[in-house]
Amino acid sequence: MDIIHNDRELEFAIFCVENIAIHLGLEAEKVYDALTVKSDILNSYIVPCFEALHTQGKDYIVEDILAVMKEQGVTV
Repeated sequence: MDIIHNDRELEFAIFCVENIAIHLGLEAEKVYDALTVKSDILNSYIVPCFEALHTQGKDYIVEDILAVMKEQGVTV
C-alpha cells in the first residue's frame, strides 16, 4: 500500500533512501528494497514521521532510520 500523499513526502523518501545508501556505500536500490520489501519502514515509519523527521539534519535522519532498521533486524 502506497501512503505517500504529496511531492514533499516523495522527495523526503527519496532523500532518505539516497543518503542512507551514500552513508552505507551501497546502491540506492538495495536500500529501497530493505525499506520496502524486507520491511515496511518506508510506509510505517519514514512517511508517517515526515513532519518531525524532515526538520532534522541529514546525519540525524540517516542515523535514526539506521537505528530503526537495526531494531527491526533489517539488513541491506
